[in-house]
Order: sequence, then structure tokens, then C-alpha cells
Amino acid sequence: MYLRTGKFQLGIFLFNKSMKSFLKRHSVDLTRRNSKWEDNNDEVKLDIKDLKITDTTTDPCEGLTFKVGVSENKNSKYRRSMEDVHTYVSNFCDRLDWGYFAIFDGHAGKQTSRWCGSNLHNLLFESIINDKFGDLRDNLNKSFQKADELIGDEEGIGNSGCTAAVAVLRWEEEIEGEGEGEGEGEVIEENTDNDHIDYNKHKRILYTANVGDSRIILNRNGKAIRLSYEHKGNDLNERRRIEENGGIIIGNRVNGILAVTRSLGDKYVKEFVIGKPFTTMIEIIPDMDKEIIIGCDGLWDVCEDDKAIELIKGIEDVNEASKVLVDYAISNGTTDNVTVMVIRLGKD
Repeated sequence: MYLRTGKFQLGIFLFNKSMKSFLKRHSVDLTRRNSKWEDNNDEVKLDIKDLKITDTTTDPCEGLTFKVGVSENKNSKYRRSMEDVHTYVSNFCDRLDWGYFAIFDGHAGKQTSRWCGSNLHNLLFESIINDKFGDLRDNLNKSFQKADELIGDEEGIGNSGCTAAVAVLRWEEEIEGEGEGEGEGEVIEENTDNDHIDYNKHKRILYTANVGDSRIILNRNGKAIRLSYEHKGNDLNERRRIEENGGIIIGNRVNGILAVTRSLGDKYVKEFVIGKPFTTMIEIIPDMDKEIIIGCDGLWDVCEDDKAIELIKGIEDVNEASKVLVDYAISNGTTDNVTVMVIRLGKD
């Protein structure tokens, strides 16, 4: 797992196994789902300590079917501090070739973004473990809202907040049951004795969740599919929701102050600025889906989705690809911190 903010980073590398073993032991079925969208999980407290290192990132995902590259720039011409944090976890949930990827763009301080970088994946892990047959979009929703609740009770957070863009890659096996209405199916457990599996039934699924204006896109045959939603004051639905709850939008800002209408933290406007995320699920198509790009608004303020894909076309090194996007944002006049994560997808 990698956690990073400014010049701080932590790496935890999990063991690799053969792909055949993974296909037998690390899949879940798509047929048993639930959608209790408003529930929350119990608190999880797992501490992560930062290790000071240099200003570059490396890829801990050797041997997996994805590669991760991350670049960032404080943009010192306009910003005195770096408030972005990014986290990625290979073999997420102790499952080979699953991945968790996230960028948290802090504002009014970096306390909330650092808290999310250290804790949100743990909340999601706990939610998944406690709900084996649940829809991962539901797990993401509950984890975001639980994080928002815990941040509100955390000392030292102050009035800081952050946007969040999270993507989870995992393998799933669709098993047809006898009756669709009954949700029949089975999970391939870790210690299964099965000696055969139909590889054609295994699919890679990408789940995303976001609050605020950080963005996630998928490169499908050179065209961008946007997998996030911008929660901003100029959105009519968000404006209506805030006004119905007693808030006001002035100059496209909540109460004339905050540019985003959903975030984690920002406890002083929590009755209006909620932590409920926009979520998506999409099946990854081999040979068509090339990479996932996650970026804070420091990139997207000056770069269109398809332009981002065009800029990194043909760049094999994922760290170089992410750096190209950061450099483009800086050279085109962005006034914010910039963090970009590129997840290159390999063949399954």
C-alpha cells in the first residue's frame, strides 16, 4: 500500500501468487447483491505511520496485471503547501490482483486529506469483509459516509475538508443460479478444493466513488469514459438540495465560501455539504480498456478528458505518463496543487 502527501510515503507490499491460483481462490460472484445504500459500518482504527522519502514515486505492482504511476506538484507559484494525498493498495482485501486507488484533494488544511489517505481504505476493507455478497458500490457509499462521521468527531481536523476520488479493481465470477429472483450463487472461497474453473466466467470490474470535483476517467479505445460526477455549486440538482436544507449558493459557492457541494470533512457546513458519493460500476473489456486516470481538479481545470488520454498515448512508463499530465497542467496555468494517478491495465 502506498500513502503519500508531499514528501511522505509508505509502502506495504503483499505477496503474489500464480494467476491460476488467483482465479480459483480470489473471485466473488455477481449474482448475489444487495443495495442498502444508507447503512454505515462500525468504526475501524488502524494506524499508518509516514516514512520520509524523496519526491518521486515507484510502482509496487510488479507481477500484477496493472501498473500504477503517480506524479504531483505543489505548484509553488500559487500554493504555499501541498494538500493533496494519494493512496494505492495492491492485492487489496488480501486478494491477488485487486487494487485500490485514491486521490484526496484537501482544502483549508491537509488534515482531512491525510486522515482519508490513512483510513478510508481500512473502512472499505472492513465493509467488504463484513458483507461478502454486497454490492461494492454500497460498500463504498457506507465507507465514505462512515469516514465523514469519524472525521467530524476527530480532534485536530479543524474545519479542513477534502474531495475524494476512489477506484477499486477486482475480479468477479458470474455464476448463474436456478432463479434470478432468489439471487442464487456461490463464492469461490480462499481454501477451495476446486481443481477446475471456467476462466471465461471471470470478469474484471472497476468500481468508482467520488465526492467533489476530483475526476476519474477510463480510456476505452482512445476515448474517455467519465466515471465521476462533479459536485459543484453550479450544478442545479446540488443547488436545489442545498437550498432545501437551508443553505445558499452565492457565486457558485456554498454559503459563498466552499466551491464543492460534497466533500469529506468541512464540518462547519456539514448540514449542506454531505459525504455521500457518486458511485459507478463498469466491466473492464480486455484489449479495449487501456488505463484509468485519476486526477484532482488542478489537472481537470485546464485539461479535457480526451486531451488527457491523447497526451499519454504511446507512453509506456506509467510514472512518465502521470508526469506528462502534471507538467501539462502546470504549463497551462493551473493555480492549484496537482496530483495525477495513471493505472495501466494489462491483459487478463
